[in-house]
Amino acid sequence: MTAVAGPATPYDVAVVGGGPAGLAAATTALAVGLRVVLVERATALGGQYWRQPAPSSGAGRLRFGELHDLHHGLDTFTRLCNRVLEGERAGRLRLLLRTQVWTAVRTEGLVVLSTAGTGAGASAGEVRARRVVIATGAHDVALPFPGWELPGVMTIGGLQALLKGSGVVAGQRVVLGGSGPFLLPVAVGLARRGATVLGVHEAASPQRWARHLPAVGRNPGRLAEGVAYAAELARYRIRVHPRSMIVQAEGADEVEAVTVQRLDARGHLVPHATRRISADTVGIGWGFAPVIDLAVTLGCAVAAGPDGRLVVTTDARQQTSVPEVLVAGETSGVGGAALALAEGELAGYAARDGLAGPLTPTPAAGPGSLRRRSTVGRRRDAQRAFASALHAVHPVPAAWSQALTGPTLLCRCEEVPVSAVRAVIARGVDGARPVRQLTRVGMGWCQGRTCEAACALLVAEAAGPSAAPPPPFERLVAQPVSLGLLAALDDRHDDDPPADEPFLDDVGRV
Repeated sequence: MTAVAGPATPYDVAVVGGGPAGLAAATTALAVGLRVVLVERATALGGQYWRQPAPSSGAGRLRFGELHDLHHGLDTFTRLCNRVLEGERAGRLRLLLRTQVWTAVRTEGLVVLSTAGTGAGASAGEVRARRVVIATGAHDVALPFPGWELPGVMTIGGLQALLKGSGVVAGQRVVLGGSGPFLLPVAVGLARRGATVLGVHEAASPQRWARHLPAVGRNPGRLAEGVAYAAELARYRIRVHPRSMIVQAEGADEVEAVTVQRLDARGHLVPHATRRISADTVGIGWGFAPVIDLAVTLGCAVAAGPDGRLVVTTDARQQTSVPEVLVAGETSGVGGAALALAEGELAGYAARDGLAGPLTPTPAAGPGSLRRRSTVGRRRDAQRAFASALHAVHPVPAAWSQALTGPTLLCRCEEVPVSAVRAVIARGVDGARPVRQLTRVGMGWCQGRTCEAACALLVAEAAGPSAAPPPPFERLVAQPVSLGLLAALDDRHDDDPPADEPFLDDVGRV
């Protein structure tokens, strides 16, 4: 076996992200003979989809598998982790947990990733590789409404992360709202652990799926999953309200009630069709926005995806417009774990393509064979068709901005109200970037990750349906990093992880 690259030798491929797409890419690259470094900012592998309990001690410590009912496909996760562990033992894979990539550059045919540890005693450093697979996932989209800044209003991803990561139920009387199938597992997960879910307010109508039956037929597993959730919702007496959305949250110091309102067939609010619900927790989710910061920094081309949000464009192999860069998973379009696994595997194969040196022959159906790649490609295409249908069925309705008031905060970091943004747009500004420069939207701690979607939607709404999508906010620093770490940056490569770095015990020694 070839030893892991030292400071003077770049890795064959660096994989950024330890979720389904990153794990599939890393283990596939291993299988076809590449030397791999896998970088994950969390304390354990799995990403958001297979999020595992954080390391802790004491009688209440959660262990791997204890929250298995909140996951799908743990067997697949275990299998992938086993391969990572085998690669690490063989000296062909380096796993850097608690390590984030905060920027990247290309130089002399290599990609240089600037890294920073996220734990105590963390250090900064660099990782160099001939190819990089960016599998950084996506984050929740939370569109504003009056009262959304109150404690108790959370994204549904945040509610799920508390459950999976810590076994914590955020509230006892919960109302969920937004659009998309992710609302369902969150509702079921909360109910299983004792919360009373007072309703799921889905802005779309399930009747829209009737236009996309071929995509459903190509993915029978998705249909079975939906049926299972329907049965669980009935078991816990959780009612789903189609064509309904949360328009206001109220409370003195925290959420005490929400107001929901019906939508008509065009997605507009129905006047006076409101209902007030007493609740202590509100979960909102309008889908997910791909995390494309690193790809944009490296110069990869982007385009609007089926839901209008920017994604990194790829060919059929997951190759971007930049030869050294591949992407997989939500970075190239939100579509779920099954799609991410297929794209990660294809990216692992493509990382091998174009790299110099002899390759290990594989049998006709083995890793990297044409037959295997064709099979995975068909699986990816079927999942992508379903994802496109899902985006068509669950658009952001026109009513989302009708619920806004002038004082509603659009940018919570910089406390910029909706009225300020609308005033700038009314002056003829036609892009998210000048709106940002004139109002300071997106210039706070989150750098627009919370408010960028709403700002872009307001600009697009004023520009009309034929307008081109706004360019992404460019962030040279993809992740927050302390000045202390930057000051301590030296010329080392392939830095060691922090001294207290846990390894696979945190995902179960399998």
